[in-house]
Amino acid sequence: MNNIHVLNHPLLNHRIAILRDKNTKPELFRRTVQEIAEFEVYEALRDIPTYEETVETPLEKTVQHKVNEDNICLVPILRAGLGMSDGASRILPGAHVGHIGMYRDETTHEAKEYYARFPKGIENMEVLLLDPMLATGGSAIDAVRQLKARGAKSIRFLCLIAAPEGVERMKKECPDIPVYIGALDRELNENCYILPGLGDAGDRIFGTVD
Repeated sequence: MNNIHVLNHPLLNHRIAILRDKNTKPELFRRTVQEIAEFEVYEALRDIPTYEETVETPLEKTVQHKVNEDNICLVPILRAGLGMSDGASRILPGAHVGHIGMYRDETTHEAKEYYARFPKGIENMEVLLLDPMLATGGSAIDAVRQLKARGAKSIRFLCLIAAPEGVERMKKECPDIPVYIGALDRELNENCYILPGLGDAGDRIFGTVD
């Protein structure tokens, strides 16, 4: 089963171009990340289960299909994933939100966990794991393992851009996890940064520099 979904839409591509531009200011960068996250949530939840509920319009009663947001959990990978969480929460205001903190070891380029907090009952929820970048795949794979260790059974990973190296690793190590990608880039450089990429997503979202 192919679990990789590279999204392609003119409006999405337009927003990716805004993110890539080094002259995009943090305020516009944050807003654009949120807009892309909203788009990706729509795509990732195309097959989400619904239930029927009778509602009354100004003219008559009608049976409608609704999503149980209480069965959905958004899990941004700190800190950059917070930028996507804001947009996803606008689409799913009733969803739970967990957090997992990861940082990249600058020597090994591997992900290290420093924080994890999830809502009770996550084993029965549809989890949307959020991180702007899929580079080596280390952070995403480790986050998936942490979620599964806590009982999560249904996980979908959403990112803005990805490198082929990270995609291949996700396919190999997490074949059961659907991956939704805004844009698939060319490669990683020697420092494991995505090319052409958009720089450090966390720094650009929050306007921080070393």
